Amino acid sequence: MKSGELRVPTAIAVTSADLALPAQDERTMPAVVLGGLDQRPLEHALTELHTLTEQYGYVVVVCSAATPEPVVRRLHTLRSLLESDRIALFRPELPPLGIAVLARQLRQLASCDLSPGVLASAGRLLTHYIHAGAVLGSVAKLDRVPVGLKAHAKSWVPGSQFAVLAHPEPQLVRIGPGATLKGPEFNTWMLVAKGQTQGDWVAGLAGQWSVHGLREVPLPAESPVWWGTGRMTEFCSYLADLAVLYQLVTSVRQTACHWCGLDVIGDRCVFCSATPPTHEPAAPRALEQRTPA
Repeated sequence: MKSGELRVPTAIAVTSADLALPAQDERTMPAVVLGGLDQRPLEHALTELHTLTEQYGYVVVVCSAATPEPVVRRLHTLRSLLESDRIALFRPELPPLGIAVLARQLRQLASCDLSPGVLASAGRLLTHYIHAGAVLGSVAKLDRVPVGLKAHAKSWVPGSQFAVLAHPEPQLVRIGPGATLKGPEFNTWMLVAKGQTQGDWVAGLAGQWSVHGLREVPLPAESPVWWGTGRMTEFCSYLADLAVLYQLVTSVRQTACHWCGLDVIGDRCVFCSATPPTHEPAAPRALEQRTPA
C-alpha cells in the first residue's frame, strides 16, 4: 500500500445473520452476512463475493463446524471459481456463539492498521482467549467434548443438567451443589444465549468468573446442532477491549508468507493456507488480572 493511500478495511463475513453480533463499540466494522449461499443460484453468490473482494480487497469468512456442509462446499466452490487468494475461509473449533464472538473481535480489529494477512491469522491467536460452553439438558448426542459413560447414563435421568466447557480446555460437570467450571484468569465479558432452558446457573458462573458484565443475545441456529440438543443455554466469555486485542496481535512477530507474500502471524497463512518452511507458532500471552476501575 502506498503512503497516504486510503486503506479499505478487510471485510469480515459470517454465514448467517445470527452470527453477526451487535457492534462492540463505535469502531467495530459491520459484519458481511453471506446468507443462504446454498439456496441461491450460483451466479448470484459468485457476483456477491466478487463484488466484496473488489470493494474490500480481502474477505475473511468465519464459520463453525456446525455450518451446513452444502454452505461450506458452496464457499469452496466460489473461492475456486474466483481463483482468488484474497478470500480466507476460517473454521475454528469453537461453538457457534464463540464463532460469533470471534467474528466480532475481528470486526473490531478491522478498523485498526493491521494488514489483511495479520488480521486473518489473528483469529487463530484470539481463539486461545475465548471460553465457550453451555448448560445442556442432555449429553447423549454430544460428540465434540469427551463424555464418560457415567455422564451418558446420568443424562437419561429426568431433570439432569450438565455444564460443559468446550474451549479452550474441555470440561464437563453435572450441575449440582458446588458444581463449577474453571474459567479465565483474566478479565472478560460474558454473552449468554438461551435455548430451551433457563440461564440461572450461567448467571451464577459469571459471578464466579468475576466477569465485567453479562449480556444476552439470541441463540444461533447452529447451536443445537453443535451441542447435540436444543435443551441448552450457550455462554461465552471474551476480551472486549479493542486496545487489549490490538496489543495481543501486534505483540506477536510477523513474517511474510513465502507463497503469497502477505504478512502473517503464526504458522499458517489463512488466505493461501501455505505454511512457512520455518515458523514459530503464535503462542498465547498470559494476561494480567486487573481490577475493574
